[in-house]
Amino acid sequence: MVNLVAAQRPLLHRLMKMAGIVPYVIEIEPGTVMNFWVPVETLPKCKKGHEPKPPQKPTKPVVVLVHGFAAEGIVTWQFQVGALSKQYSVYVPDLLFFGGSVTDKADRSPAFQAECLAAGLGKLGIEKCTVVGFSYGGMVAFKLAELCPELVVSMVVSGSILAMTDSISGETLSRLGFASSSELLLPRSVTGLKALLSVAAYKKLWFPDRLHKDYLEVMFNNRKDRAELLEGLIISNKDSTVPKFTQKIHLLWGENDQIFKVELARKLQRELSDNATFRGIPKAGHLVHLERPCVYNRCLKQFLTSLHSNAQTK
Repeated sequence: MVNLVAAQRPLLHRLMKMAGIVPYVIEIEPGTVMNFWVPVETLPKCKKGHEPKPPQKPTKPVVVLVHGFAAEGIVTWQFQVGALSKQYSVYVPDLLFFGGSVTDKADRSPAFQAECLAAGLGKLGIEKCTVVGFSYGGMVAFKLAELCPELVVSMVVSGSILAMTDSISGETLSRLGFASSSELLLPRSVTGLKALLSVAAYKKLWFPDRLHKDYLEVMFNNRKDRAELLEGLIISNKDSTVPKFTQKIHLLWGENDQIFKVELARKLQRELSDNATFRGIPKAGHLVHLERPCVYNRCLKQFLTSLHSNAQTK
């Protein structure tokens, strides 16, 4: 029987190609490879039988879209790529253990993800970028901005926090009724996937059980490694600090986010002080970019436009 979710992949790939991005695999170091979706114009054409040439530097401002935990890059950002690609050079990485990105290293921390992401962006010729991070990808984005302030000039973060402390993790799981992060984010059954969607979305989403089963088969692979990624997220409260970010940071939130509530976003804005701005989107939950893509894209583009208009007036 055909997996309906897998059958949609060629269509999604065609849509990405129409928007101007194509997959490109980079060896970060021996044993570690990452898949990126990159602007097709940055890949020089190569004659058959000739050694491929390295990617060229992008000619437009760069936006890097970093996905969350339940899906790979282009599935997460399918409504954003086309909206941005005319004005910006859009790059969509697949983090390690998503979308064909793998490593044989034992490190499962967000810092290691950020280091690999930085190395990959460097190999793509990117010197400066705005990073848009969602949920788990937001934590990786914060770490990337902390480690590479010369690379990350600004950020947009949705449904995420600086780091998953043991107190935030415990409170969130208790409030949502899950025993562990793996139970919430790595469902093994249709019932578990429905439970995840019920807390992630503002509106009740109905899909036939067949579609839920197909999604589980396609999107929740590398379970052991991903469970280790979740374990690598948790830090002690006493180890939690707020870095001094130099970047402009825009918090773009679903006002009805049940996982990372809007109060957490407001607290984060206060912690980041003058560098951070906040915008809430009503009638949207954790999956704000998928539930209300038109509103999300408009808010995102307004922030990006303000960055570049400010740069031009200086």
